[in-house]
Amino acid sequence: MAKDTQPAGELLTRSEEQVKEPEEYRVLLLNDDYTTMEFVVSVLMTVFHKSLPDATKIMLDVHKKGKGMVGVFSYDIAATKVSQVHQLARQNGFPLKCTMEKA
Repeated sequence: MAKDTQPAGELLTRSEEQVKEPEEYRVLLLNDDYTTMEFVVSVLMTVFHKSLPDATKIMLDVHKKGKGMVGVFSYDIAATKVSQVHQLARQNGFPLKCTMEKA
């Protein structure tokens, strides 16, 4: 039988680790003169899982204001979504731009 190696009467304490929240990034779609509104709505619903009313509102922001915020994500998720948007746009022949910036 193995003996307990902890001295009698001594408590083990767990040192509290500082957990740092991951930095967040805003993902933005930028307006251009060639990408159709329908395609932008489709991307918003497919890549960002937005409802039709939400996707339409963001698309109108992009159209009228020049850009629209899609959401706030951790770095890895934001970078992946930007890449997915660019890939879909290229596959469909559109110059749609998507960027990310620190929130």
